[in-house]
Amino acid sequence: MTTPFSTTGLQLRSRVTPVGELEISLVQVETPAPAADEVIVRIEATPINPSDIGLLFGAADLSTVKASGTPASPVLTAQIPSAAMKAMAGRLDQSLPVGNEGAGVVVAAGSSPAAQALMGKTVAMIGGAMYAQYRSMKADQCLLLRDGTTAAEGASCFVNPLTALGMVETMRRDGHSALIHTAAASNLGQMLNRICIKDGIQLVNIVRKPEQAELLKGIGAQYVCDTSAPTFMDDLTDALVATGATVAFDATGGGKLAGQILSCMEAALGRTATEYSRYGTNVHKQVYIYGGLNTGPTEITRNFGFAWGVGGWLLFPFLQTIGAEANQRLRQRVAAELKTTFASHYSKEISLVEALQPEHIAVYGQRATGTKYLINPSKT
Repeated sequence: MTTPFSTTGLQLRSRVTPVGELEISLVQVETPAPAADEVIVRIEATPINPSDIGLLFGAADLSTVKASGTPASPVLTAQIPSAAMKAMAGRLDQSLPVGNEGAGVVVAAGSSPAAQALMGKTVAMIGGAMYAQYRSMKADQCLLLRDGTTAAEGASCFVNPLTALGMVETMRRDGHSALIHTAAASNLGQMLNRICIKDGIQLVNIVRKPEQAELLKGIGAQYVCDTSAPTFMDDLTDALVATGATVAFDATGGGKLAGQILSCMEAALGRTATEYSRYGTNVHKQVYIYGGLNTGPTEITRNFGFAWGVGGWLLFPFLQTIGAEANQRLRQRVAAELKTTFASHYSKEISLVEALQPEHIAVYGQRATGTKYLINPSKT
C-alpha cells in the first residue's frame, strides 16, 4: 500500500520578467502522496553545477543583485542587459525550478515492490527541480546508493561523472586514442584524470594557474599545460607529440583556446609527417565545446589545414545516442567507484536560504575552480 504522505516544502525558483529583470525566490510547494511507482525523497545534498548556474541566473548582470523579502523567504533581483533579452525569450514569466541532480532519503513510497524497496534508503537522482526540500521521483529513476554512502557523497554522481565517462566514450567511438581537457583542475577534471590513469589513457590537461597545475600533478597527472605560462603553446605541442591526442573537450567555450588547441594539434602532427601538403595534415582534429566559462565569441585563426572540426557536446543528448545498455554500464561504474574515481569535493555547504544571499552568490557565481558549493535543502 502507498505510504501516507503529504507536506509542503521550500523550492527555489528562477523567473525572467518581460521588463528585463531576473527574480529568484523560495516558494512553498505541496508534495502530494506518491503514486504506486513513485517515491518521495527528502533532499539532503544537491550541487551547484555550471549548468545549474546558467538556469539560475540566466543572462543577468550579477553586479546588480539586490536582496529583499524576509530572512526566511528572501527574494533576489538582478538586471538583464537589453542585448541579452533575446536569448531569454523562451523563458519569460516562467517560474522555473532549478537543480539538475541531488541525493537524499526516501521518506514515502508508493505501493509497488520497487518503490517499497527504497523506503528509508539513501538514493541519488537526476531530473531537475532538486533545489527543494522534497522531490517526487519514479522509483526506477533513483540510483540506490551503497550502504555507508552519504547524500553528500552521492549528490554529484550523475552530471560530472557521466560527463567525464562520456568524454572517454566519445573519444573511443570517434576513433581517437588520447584526449585533451580544459579547466582541468575542476571536480570534473580531477575525475577525468582518475579515469584515464585507471584505464591507461593518455590525457593532456590545460589549466589557467600554476597552483592548478600542481594540484593535478599531485594526483598523478603526467601532462599539464598552464595557459598563463609564456611557453604554453610549446608545452601543449610537446604534450600532443608525446600523447598523440587529437580530440579536445573545452569547458571555456569563448576566446582563443579552441583555436590554439587545433593549432598545436597540427604542429604536433607536422613533426612526424612524412610529406608536405599545402592542405595540412590529413588526420582529423576535433574540439568539442561543452561549457561556457568564457562567454565571449569563440575565436578561430585557421592555421591548421582542413581536417578539423569544432562542435558542441552535451551530456544528455550524448546519453540518448548511446542507448540503454551503454547508459547502464556507465552508471554502474559510477556507483561502484563513487568514493574513489568519482569522489567530489565542495568548498562550502549552504542552505536554500543561504543560496540566495549575495555574499555566497559572489563566490559560487564565478564558476571558478575550487569554489563548488553544495546545497543542503534540509539545513535550516
